[in-house]
Amino acid sequence: MLELLCRSAWRGASRLALLAIALGVALGVAVSAIHRAALDEFESGLRAVSGSADLEVVAARGMEESVYPLLARLPDVAHASPLVERELDVAVGARTLKLRVIGIDAFRAVAVQPTLLPPAGDIGRLMEPGAIFLSHAAGQTLGVQPGQTLALGRDGTSFTIAGWLPSAGSGAVLAVMDIGEAQSRLTTIGQISRVALRLREGVNRADATARIAAVLPPGAHWQTPAQALERADRLSRAYRVNLGLLALIALAVGSFLVAATQAAAIARRTAEVAFLRAAGLTRAQLFRMLIGEGALLGACGALLGIALGHALAALALTLIGADLGAGLVSGVAPALSFDIAASAGFGLLGVASAAAGAAWPARDALMIAPAQALRAGHFGPPLRTLGNDRRTVAVLAALLLGVFAALLPPLVGLPLGGYAAIACVLVAAVLAVPPLARTLARSLPMFAAVPLDLARARLMAEPGFASRSAAGVLAATALIVAMAVMVSSFRSSVDRWLTDVLPAELYLRGDRDRSWPDDIEARLAAVPGVERLEAIRHQSMLLSADLPAVALIARPLPDDAGRVLPRVGASVAPGTLPQVWASEAMADLYGWQPGREVELPIAGQALRVQVAGLWRDYARQHGAVVIDLALYRALTGDTASDDFGLWLDAGSGEEDVSRALRDASGKGEALELTSSDEVRRLSLGVFDRTFAATYALEAASALIGLAGIAAAFAASASARAREFGLLRHLGCTRRQIAVQLAAEGLLSALPGLLLGLVAGFAMSALLIEVVNRQSFHWSMDWVVPWGWLAGIVLAMLAASTFAAILGARGALGVAAVRAVKLDD
Repeated sequence: MLELLCRSAWRGASRLALLAIALGVALGVAVSAIHRAALDEFESGLRAVSGSADLEVVAARGMEESVYPLLARLPDVAHASPLVERELDVAVGARTLKLRVIGIDAFRAVAVQPTLLPPAGDIGRLMEPGAIFLSHAAGQTLGVQPGQTLALGRDGTSFTIAGWLPSAGSGAVLAVMDIGEAQSRLTTIGQISRVALRLREGVNRADATARIAAVLPPGAHWQTPAQALERADRLSRAYRVNLGLLALIALAVGSFLVAATQAAAIARRTAEVAFLRAAGLTRAQLFRMLIGEGALLGACGALLGIALGHALAALALTLIGADLGAGLVSGVAPALSFDIAASAGFGLLGVASAAAGAAWPARDALMIAPAQALRAGHFGPPLRTLGNDRRTVAVLAALLLGVFAALLPPLVGLPLGGYAAIACVLVAAVLAVPPLARTLARSLPMFAAVPLDLARARLMAEPGFASRSAAGVLAATALIVAMAVMVSSFRSSVDRWLTDVLPAELYLRGDRDRSWPDDIEARLAAVPGVERLEAIRHQSMLLSADLPAVALIARPLPDDAGRVLPRVGASVAPGTLPQVWASEAMADLYGWQPGREVELPIAGQALRVQVAGLWRDYARQHGAVVIDLALYRALTGDTASDDFGLWLDAGSGEEDVSRALRDASGKGEALELTSSDEVRRLSLGVFDRTFAATYALEAASALIGLAGIAAAFAASASARAREFGLLRHLGCTRRQIAVQLAAEGLLSALPGLLLGLVAGFAMSALLIEVVNRQSFHWSMDWVVPWGWLAGIVLAMLAASTFAAILGARGALGVAAVRAVKLDD
């Protein structure tokens, strides 16, 4: 039986069906393998930085170093180790890499973070001016050796590589230097990033954390190493889960293609199936054998997909690093290993999807009558479908379940209800194909041409055939339409958003951890050609230890802030409290709504403000707050600036002004100066690269859907060889039969295309209003690419017609006499 199963599966296998399963498995495995490798190395680096610390006190943008002695003197604390931490650009050839630089106090770190220390004989060199130690992964990534110099940051601050960190994580890309050196050369004197704490043995952790929290300044929080790892995982969770959803859709489309492929195989092997039944094979055994064929096909596709997925992961790590193309994971050089969990999970999903696809034609094969099939050699089993009433109930039930799922809140930060709703929409659309096919056939007028009337009559008699043949086209069309509408809406919204938030002609970016000179604004404003200058101040606020930091942006705002911010919804009139504008993510993650009073932990104090309204922000999915710059300076006394927007005089040359600005800033070519047009071009370029995998999957889905049409008609034509032979005897030419098959292909694909359009628009609504909103916390305006969608529909109709003829070409080649003799 096993040998027969393998032979049958091989004969019935379709390369495209196998590749479809492999595509879905490969995408899921690759995303999971990349993330797992990156997160493992991030955890290794986190353990190196945290060491044996029980807790860490952190602030989003650092804290005064006076916090350190307060914590060290607490009776619950056995050891405290202050750190300065920065992530700096390092030029490596034509690429720019990120290096995590940590400043430590060697005398304190030895009790808490011994893995950050160089060998015992080199600890004294750590205090030498300009000395820096690298992890082995950093040295390998940067291609440097001890004794060489290393330029860090955009201003190229030079350090000498004094040696290696033998105990750092094997994949952690980090460097260590003395904390005083880091403060003076990389950050600000008197500022630290975190304090690692080891508690005394036997203390009550709850009481200890309460006493620690009591001495912390506003904006500082305590966290455990596990919370830091969870926050890192949360940064990329939504992005990779959405890529995983694409993998599942690819598996669903592959399942439809397996169904069509197996139907074609069964139609060609009718006599073989009948012989097995006559030889004593029971229906249950036959059903298990045919399901086994599909499962074996899925297993082959899954094995190919697992290998391909790891190859893609290795290629992606080499070309784009561990950030999945979205800039979400940095500071690690992960070593790829075999991802057992992802391989097993997606492999089983591939086998299950193929087996589910094979179940559909296997059920029909059980209706083959052995005596008739052995006599004729061919037999077309009746295509069983649900009754009209049962089908209507099933469609309505799927739609109601989809509506209920779409209304569910996110679970563990993921739009699982939205994913379930998308699946319900696809199920309802597939169930609705046969009645729509019958309705379309009845509504068509009688044709003068016999082939067209025969095609119409067949569709009315067997509407279930349309369901089988059009299922792949429906799924492919729905995916193409949904992604096209979502991507067009997203891209158009991002383009308009960039226009709103980038009103200046030039933007000058500063160093977030090092302040400009006090007179920088006057120097830049005095540059010839500069008409107006606006300063921007960036801060970070850690509002929850379980969530990433929130951005605080202080920039000049007019009385009507909605003129410069992409406002969403209504705003409230000014009251007695200072007002701020919150991004949509703040409403989703923290419950901020217009009119609510909240506290902002900035500048070492807790400022009470009122939320004036919400605005759309595509750059910071974990939340951003905007406050008027003059108000911010009055409340905090912080007059520093980070970035500047510059408007130029009419007739001033952008290149000449840029050169003058570089000279005035004192940074020369190291100054990060870009035009708003360049920022827009780069941003949209990143957007297009991010969705490149989506475009490729759409094209693959269209090909797979068309292959399903060809396979379905190959199965039908093989079973209808006698019918074609009789038509030839009655005087029909091969060309007329080809016209009939083309008409059948057109009429079979049309319901799938129509329902695919409807399902696609429903799926796009779910993607825009539920999945993207719950995953990334932003809204977008609807933009439908009508012309492009019309072209896709017409192309799919034409291709479906051609695929039907191509799939049935074998039956057209059977001689008329031979075809009729099959019935003897």
